[in-house]
Amino acid sequence: MTGTEWHLPFGATVLGGGQTRFRIWAPGQQTLSLITEGRTPVAMTARAGGWFEVEADCGAGTRYRYLLPNGTAVPDPASRAQGDDVHGPSIVVDPAAYTWRNTDWHGRPWEEAVFYELHAGLCGGFAGVARELPRLAQLGVTAVELMPIAEFPGARNWGYDGALLFAPESSYGTPEQLKKLVDAAHGHGLMILLDVVYNHFGPDGNYLASYAPAMFRSDVTTPWGPAIDFRHAEVRRFFIENALYWLIEYRFDGLRFDAVHAITEPGWLDEMAAEVRARIPGRRIHLVLENDDNTAGHLAGDFDAQWNDDGHHVLHALLTGEHQGYYRDYADEPAKLLARCLKEGFVFQGEPSPYRDGKPRGTPSARLPPTAFVLFLQNHDQTGNRAFGERLTTLSNAAALEAAIALQLLCPQIPLIFMGEETASEAPFFFFTDHNEELARAVREGRRREFASFPQFSDPDTLQKLPDPNAPETFRHSTPLAHSAGGESRNRLYRTLLKLRRETIMPRLAGTHALDAKAVGFAAVTARWRMGDGSVLLLACNLGAETIAIDPIRGDCLFATSDAARAYAQDGRLEPYSTLALITPP
Repeated sequence: MTGTEWHLPFGATVLGGGQTRFRIWAPGQQTLSLITEGRTPVAMTARAGGWFEVEADCGAGTRYRYLLPNGTAVPDPASRAQGDDVHGPSIVVDPAAYTWRNTDWHGRPWEEAVFYELHAGLCGGFAGVARELPRLAQLGVTAVELMPIAEFPGARNWGYDGALLFAPESSYGTPEQLKKLVDAAHGHGLMILLDVVYNHFGPDGNYLASYAPAMFRSDVTTPWGPAIDFRHAEVRRFFIENALYWLIEYRFDGLRFDAVHAITEPGWLDEMAAEVRARIPGRRIHLVLENDDNTAGHLAGDFDAQWNDDGHHVLHALLTGEHQGYYRDYADEPAKLLARCLKEGFVFQGEPSPYRDGKPRGTPSARLPPTAFVLFLQNHDQTGNRAFGERLTTLSNAAALEAAIALQLLCPQIPLIFMGEETASEAPFFFFTDHNEELARAVREGRRREFASFPQFSDPDTLQKLPDPNAPETFRHSTPLAHSAGGESRNRLYRTLLKLRRETIMPRLAGTHALDAKAVGFAAVTARWRMGDGSVLLLACNLGAETIAIDPIRGDCLFATSDAARAYAQDGRLEPYSTLALITPP
């Protein structure tokens, strides 16, 4: 292994001298053959444990598939590139072909993270994302997070339907273009992280069950299909290798693991994270979870943080007044719940969840540092899973939203911005796909059934107005556009707040812990943290329309949403739709 090449124990490995070794785990088959374009099939040698391998006279650029005894030709599950979508041939790739420029990049400390989540396809592929990097760096972003890019069916997809987890989506660009993007990000001082999906495979283009049925459990399903069987060593190894592959061969600075609550063997997560840490010394690698179970134990080990869904949900409920679905868990005393989020991370730490039929959710998180939580006001899920993909720009009061933005960007939790927020985009972000007609129809009808239970969709005509996920215009209309009237002022607010975070909050974040947080009104909170240098950060936020009495805030404010809010706070009043921040020296 070199510094930028990971020798996978399976897939196609370029050996040099015009030779390539092919290796695949296919325990459901007795025989297997290799097909390379323009040549007759070559029988593969069966090895112990369901493995097959063969060396062939071919090199980088060769298109190949594996031939099953029933005549089905399948792509390589460890394909590094695809020539014709998920059903087509895989392509042999030489990992050493790209020459890296920023070889002295070792990452940035976690405390400096400001995430920007984006969809590469909406940006114009890997080259389009690269063109966005100077703007994002100027904004104050320090970490770009790509939604999943593993090869999926068609050209339009969120990425959570990935079928070939080692192949960058061909509609976005080549492996070399992806490496060029990562290289460019490092040149701008930006970390770049990748969202990976290890809880299921997409429904189209996944041939694994035909030759490796042991990859899946027959007794457990997820909302997206059969659960992956992490009880098998080969399965665990497949996904550990995938994580190492993206981090070493593509030099990503970290991974975000999607919906790990759907992984039936949670101990595998800690096993994987420990190996990543051991295998990549000398670089700052960041590992982030999405976990609806709110399991704090993972965050006390090798994971840096978890997406704070509780924080999002209570802030969304306060900003919009919505109480349907899981938001009903946050309808009563929302400011009290927000205060708990700011002080302890999770809102649910073992308490029963009404939305989940009273089942307990979560484990205690108060001992974790605030940086163990990634706080956001929007993301792909919370926007795109809405029926019409509305953004907070169209759902909430603008002044209240800006007060929430200030709270998010100045509190010690790690902030995440979803593409378009920084310019007050009103363009929706829809759920979109590019499936075959049969699967497209199933997805379309499934979404209609999903939303039919909501009161606002009791009229069948309203259901018929749901955007068709498979329509090309659904994808096109999801492109964020700067608000014509308020886009520039919103952008200035983000630049101002992120500059304050960079200069005043980040240097003090390491070693920070919460002192107290409390509700001071139905939609208002105050919170204090002891920063790593001994100073105290105070935030006061009122997302409601009523003035709230508070203890007078005296001293030089780091930030206030308005001069009036600053003046009134000195007299013990927290103005409607306002946020103030104050740092008291040690």
